[in-house]
Amino acid sequence: MMMLKTLATGLALFATLQTQAQTGTSASDISQITETLMDYIEGTANGQPERLKKAFHPDFNLYTVTQADSLRIRSGKEYIANIKEGEKANRIGRIISIDYEKDAAIAKAEIVVPNWRIFTDYFLLLRYEGSWKIVQKSYTWREYPKSDEKK
Repeated sequence: MMMLKTLATGLALFATLQTQAQTGTSASDISQITETLMDYIEGTANGQPERLKKAFHPDFNLYTVTQADSLRIRSGKEYIANIKEGEKANRIGRIISIDYEKDAAIAKAEIVVPNWRIFTDYFLLLRYEGSWKIVQKSYTWREYPKSDEKK
């Protein structure tokens, strides 16, 4: 019975790999999308506005809901202008998920700013002119958990 489960798992894995191999660009696209997202994550953390310009479409916008329950829209130019060259930020980012079809993708990332907030970022990316670009970012945040000081 164990051998049958192992064989079934192996066949399922092989079929998945075959499907991806037939599309030809799946691993390359995931790699390129990841690189674009890392340009955003590392560019903001390390004070590298040029990396942000590389990651984002020039006309992208950021969307969030304010504490007063209204929509806040910021231009990407304003966002990038706030990143100062060489000024490191205490941010730890990680990619949570990537989903794409042909030339459109969505991605989710988490950005932790210790002792302040945890941001959840949602990205819409498009591949055009040979590269993936973030065309929209929507985000939300929650307070960073306070350590339990009672002992």
